[in-house]
Amino acid sequence: MSHRPFPGRRSVLRGSLAASAALTLPPALGAAPALALSGRPKAGWGVQTGDVTCDSGLVWVRSDRPARMIVETSATESFRNPRRWHGPLLGAGTDFTGTTRLRGLPSGEQIHYRVLLADPDDPHRTGEPVTGTFRTASDKRRDGVRFVWSGDLAGQGWGINPEFGGYRIYDAMAKLDPDFFICSGDNIYADGPITETVALPDGSTWRNITTEEKSKVAETLAEFRGNFRYNLLDENLRAFNAQVPSIIQWDDHEVTNNWYPGEILTDNRYTEKNVDVLAARARQAFSEYYPISTLRRPDGRVYRVQHYGPLLDVFVLDMRTYRNANSPDNQSTDPVGILGSEQLEWLKRELSRSRAVWKVIASDMPLGLVVPDTGDGKPNIEAVAQGDPGAPLGRELQIAELLRFIKHRRITGTVWLTADVHYTSAQHYLPSRAAFTDFEPFWEFVSGPLNAGAFPANTLDNTFGPDRVFLKAPTTANVSPAGGYQFFGEVDIDGHSGELTVRLRESDGTVLFTHVLQPGRVGQ
Repeated sequence: MSHRPFPGRRSVLRGSLAASAALTLPPALGAAPALALSGRPKAGWGVQTGDVTCDSGLVWVRSDRPARMIVETSATESFRNPRRWHGPLLGAGTDFTGTTRLRGLPSGEQIHYRVLLADPDDPHRTGEPVTGTFRTASDKRRDGVRFVWSGDLAGQGWGINPEFGGYRIYDAMAKLDPDFFICSGDNIYADGPITETVALPDGSTWRNITTEEKSKVAETLAEFRGNFRYNLLDENLRAFNAQVPSIIQWDDHEVTNNWYPGEILTDNRYTEKNVDVLAARARQAFSEYYPISTLRRPDGRVYRVQHYGPLLDVFVLDMRTYRNANSPDNQSTDPVGILGSEQLEWLKRELSRSRAVWKVIASDMPLGLVVPDTGDGKPNIEAVAQGDPGAPLGRELQIAELLRFIKHRRITGTVWLTADVHYTSAQHYLPSRAAFTDFEPFWEFVSGPLNAGAFPANTLDNTFGPDRVFLKAPTTANVSPAGGYQFFGEVDIDGHSGELTVRLRESDGTVLFTHVLQPGRVGQ
């Protein structure tokens, strides 16, 4: 393979992260105040990068008090002759979080960075720097691309368990030295309280780290913010964030289960019943705790395309914000669908413009898997497929339009990646098996959860002719992380041949399934 071999990034970070770990641990995990600089801003929640391109990237940090964010970059960890970037003033309005965009970076290079937090009234008073590193995308095809994806973190009451090793799946992903990570949604479970203990089927006990904000469903802005902070208590996740850039999308649990615009909740755990109010608060917290380029645009949208050199474009979808209401989903016309008309037109336009060898469509929900929504006792549908194996109905109409467009525009190299259903599988969609036939064959790969309950496999809907080529899922619902069934996926694109290899992996990195796709094809 032509991709750079697993280089010195991890060995470099062992030194820099170890040096700063005692200084940056949140109080809940045992900080080392004797080593800290008293009275100066501290970045106890680590650093992270996102939406990295060939020449740019976003760096995130959170302070414990008002501070000016400063980022320094260097080609080496010595930080000799660093380049300095002056970031925003961090204050209560953003929960003391901030993001700085780095521009004009060299392509395909390892960037070492450190974040300093300065006293707003005295720029010479800075806290201990927090370090990280990332690779910019290469503008040379021969370098190849490797990334991982998954979703669903701290769901169904399974939170950070130190006895289990915390979110140890992040360490397994980091060992692959990926160029970036796609989180396919459900980054938090705002509707899922975390209790101190949970009884396991074998009579043992799962023990969670708990916080006040995770003791109930999130309704206030402070509670949503606390849900994002909760995950950052995990040292595996903080170390991963300092090593691997992310491409983040959202789904339902960032707000509440199976939500849609305009919904009025009947769940008696909520005093605020208007989902639009909850979603606005969740979106603000989401934008504060992740470095996402488009959230700073006037339209504040999540959907976007990330150009990652000549081999790859990643199309990040938002199947939550613009959807119609959940229903039996059997209507014969559906102009809104699951994407909304504006996002659909954007996706078609950007796909037709893409010159990348591979077009990965990061979908926060699967296409041919029937995902029900029975929360109000009605047989409603949460995703796209509704179980009718015939011609497209409801939200399937919008997907049919997109698949037809890809075929007739002869757009090559489309691959669908998703999470959401809490197991791992590979589906091949083929017109000869389908009720709707005006499309070219394609693959959909499912992974996850990262650390949440695992569930049995969903049934398939034959409208687009899926064949489940691989599946690993439990036979009982809500299997804890201790019971296994935690997954992530890996994509490796070879720089010489252009072949795209998908590997579905267990939480320890064990490969369960491998499939190789050839470049330059409309369908395969």
